[in-house]
Amino acid sequence: MLDKTKKDWWKSAVVYQIYPRSFQDTTGTGVGDIPGIVRRLDYLQTLGVDVIWLSPVFASPQVDNGYDISDYRDIDPLFGTLEDMRTLIREGKRRGIGIMMDLVLNHTSDQHRWFQQACQSRKNPYHDYYVWRDGTPDCLPNDMQAVFGGPAWEWVPQVQQYYFHQFAPQQPDLNWENPTLRREIYDMILWWMDQGVEGFRLDVIDQIAKEPDKKITNNGPRLHEFLRELSAETFQKGCLVTVGEAWGADIPRAKLYSAPDGSELSMVFQFEQMCLDQQPGKEKWDLAPLPFVKMKQSFARWQRELHGCGWNSLFLDNHDLPRIVSRWGNDGQYRARSAKLLATMLHGMQGTPYIYQGEELGMTNIQLPIEQYRDVEIQNFYRKRMAEGYPEAEVLRSIYAKGRDNARTPMQWDDTPNAGFTAGTPWLPVNPNYTTVNAGAELADPDSVFAYYQKLIALRKQYPVFVDGDFTLLEEEHPHLFVYERALGAEQLLVVCNFGDEATPWTLPAGWENADTLIENLPAQPGTLQPWEARILLRRDADARS
Repeated sequence: MLDKTKKDWWKSAVVYQIYPRSFQDTTGTGVGDIPGIVRRLDYLQTLGVDVIWLSPVFASPQVDNGYDISDYRDIDPLFGTLEDMRTLIREGKRRGIGIMMDLVLNHTSDQHRWFQQACQSRKNPYHDYYVWRDGTPDCLPNDMQAVFGGPAWEWVPQVQQYYFHQFAPQQPDLNWENPTLRREIYDMILWWMDQGVEGFRLDVIDQIAKEPDKKITNNGPRLHEFLRELSAETFQKGCLVTVGEAWGADIPRAKLYSAPDGSELSMVFQFEQMCLDQQPGKEKWDLAPLPFVKMKQSFARWQRELHGCGWNSLFLDNHDLPRIVSRWGNDGQYRARSAKLLATMLHGMQGTPYIYQGEELGMTNIQLPIEQYRDVEIQNFYRKRMAEGYPEAEVLRSIYAKGRDNARTPMQWDDTPNAGFTAGTPWLPVNPNYTTVNAGAELADPDSVFAYYQKLIALRKQYPVFVDGDFTLLEEEHPHLFVYERALGAEQLLVVCNFGDEATPWTLPAGWENADTLIENLPAQPGTLQPWEARILLRRDADARS
């Protein structure tokens, strides 16, 4: 087990994200719950992870699947009780697995008692907890649009004002300019720290310093001031792991977020690489082939420029992104092999790796009739594009490729009905390939995707070069190969990945001929890299001279 009393323990950790609604149902409701997570802790211990990032389980009307919180100090009955949460924290600790809560501090639900009070009167002390602007019912404060579609302003007749919402109308934005609100937030976080949680993931945290009058939503001028105060008042009072979701982060900002002095956060989720396979300047739905050379150069730049002065989060999947094996791999003939390659590419880098539930099985995207999708973003996008005259086939193709429900289909535990997820009707259909792609089958197969992830996680614990080594990109312009070196003192790694369905002629760089193979997804053939082949080699300086 990791020693989590050390300040930077999370640098050696591997985090596993759970989307509770889709992980394990124990009640037959068709919705996953916290007792279901407790039931599967031994599975996660076998995998070897150190932290569970738990997507929101707070009390919520579930307009945005829990990212609309109505009570920060209670659990939604959909998932269980506060006592269930305490059991999960306790049983996780017993297995060396901490809980990272998913906090939404940019907005609340419109059902939160703060907002209910805020709507009663402009003089109500809670009114200033939210962002309001004057106007008239037929004249919006400005033309800003919400992420989920439609105006970003909603009229409240009782106070004769508009409130601002960057997402759904039921998700009013909080006013971080108000110090009383900030104190409420800090006290709530300290309360959860007292419950024993070991970290927090902060949803769209780069948007808390918004200035809607100037049409600024992310990276507002007071953002880092707010984060430093937040950290000093809460996170720095314990040995926590913290990560901020920041779609607008660039490298200079990431250095501030993840500064080694711990003044803000442990690390940040940035999305530069994950936005490459879309048409420049357009939405994620406007598909484009992955620019492979640009992708690996982007990873390399973040590796080099944060080394020693910041920290990377390493991820390819999450609850908002499609399955990576369907996106960047080959989810047909080479599903398992390409899933292992993608894991090799990512886990060989410097940073804290995140595994999204089912990624360790090579779970894939799904294609559903439009009426079966549950995600508000998908449904709004479909209606908007159809109203604009786009061909339905084109709209559906975008949803099949990038829709968030791709990641939210139930976890595939075994080949029994509903993949062992529920005895009832699942809230979202199970992927039909569960009969062959499931945890039961993979646990029984020493060559499975699961077994490969298990070994990668163990390697990170065994060799310091994975955590602290520097990074050098090789084959920078090669159209199929992602090859890089890591070095820490005498210890060196060579990570080799052949992206694509074609074999590629290639020979090892000089000095690597006698290196040890730490992991590979198929036996090597001299002079050739086979389709989707990946491996990691280890040598020490003396090996290079032999």
